[in-house]
Amino acid sequence: MVKDFDQWNIQKKQAHAISQRPMFKEREVWWCSLGLNVGDEQDGKGDAFTRPVLVFKKFNRNVFVGIPLSTQLKENRFYHHIHFSGIDQSLLLSQIRLMDAKRLRDKMGDLPSHEMQNIKEKLGKLLF
Repeated sequence: MVKDFDQWNIQKKQAHAISQRPMFKEREVWWCSLGLNVGDEQDGKGDAFTRPVLVFKKFNRNVFVGIPLSTQLKENRFYHHIHFSGIDQSLLLSQIRLMDAKRLRDKMGDLPSHEMQNIKEKLGKLLF
């Protein structure tokens, strides 16, 4: 697959120029401009290179740790299944990363607090 890094670069410059970041909090799922990335790193889709992302940990009003979502359901320790927005989805635990809130586009909704606890437990087992 050929990736159009030049088109993503245009979008990335526009995102960087945003002066005001949206308000966000932990447990929210947002459409997020992930862009085009190297190798097996998760890409965004469509013209805006977006993908749903869970705000896992908020550090301040500018940055957070996010976990991308996928509709591909796989059974292994790197995925965590959730039912969100009427769809069975997976959190891509191995793709967790620090993100700037300038990447956030549209809020999709919130995960229940009990689901966040399940994610924390599974992520803890994966990382430690």
